[in-house]
Amino acid sequence: MSRKTARLTVDHLAELADPVRACLFWELGPVDRGRLDAAERTAQKEQWLSEVLRDWGSCGRVVRMDGRTVGMILYAPASRLPGAAALPTAPTSPDAVLAATAWVDPAWRRGGLGRLLVQAMAADLVQRGHTAIEAYGDTRGRPDGCVLPAEFWGSVGFKTQRVHPTTPRMRMELRTALSWKDEVEAALEKVWGVVRPTQKATRPIGSVRAASSD
Repeated sequence: MSRKTARLTVDHLAELADPVRACLFWELGPVDRGRLDAAERTAQKEQWLSEVLRDWGSCGRVVRMDGRTVGMILYAPASRLPGAAALPTAPTSPDAVLAATAWVDPAWRRGGLGRLLVQAMAADLVQRGHTAIEAYGDTRGRPDGCVLPAEFWGSVGFKTQRVHPTTPRMRMELRTALSWKDEVEAALEKVWGVVRPTQKATRPIGSVRAASSD
């Protein structure tokens, strides 16, 4: 059974399950979100994605299994995700891209797809010269899935940047492409869950790029 990652597009949104498909927790502030019905939320999500793709570039990755979208991760500059400003550990650090949320089809969970999506996000941002990713975790078990468990972010290489009992802000350090092999690869190994040998080893940059498909 084949699986690959690809850039998130508007067409992929239709394949996502509710409430993720219409979740605007990050894209709009609380007041603006409350004015929209279900159909308007879906349309607003598509409009937001189209605008960010046009103005900033790739802002998400999907994982596809035999031609079907079974997972997604969304990320963008904090200025494009104003909903985060309402969280108690805001604001996001100026140097960081914000990882908003991720979703994996329940039938495919616990199979490493979440790690694969984080790997694809990190590789994309490193290649574009970004130096850090931040995310807001949840410790209460939110039912809507828009804010992911802090435990998930911690399991894929993020560390707590600002402590909070319910909504810690977490961070993964990256480096520019100039220091890819020596420093960034170490962070991505945490995502892959690979135990490196004691002696220093290298991996060609192309081996990481191959993990995603544009």
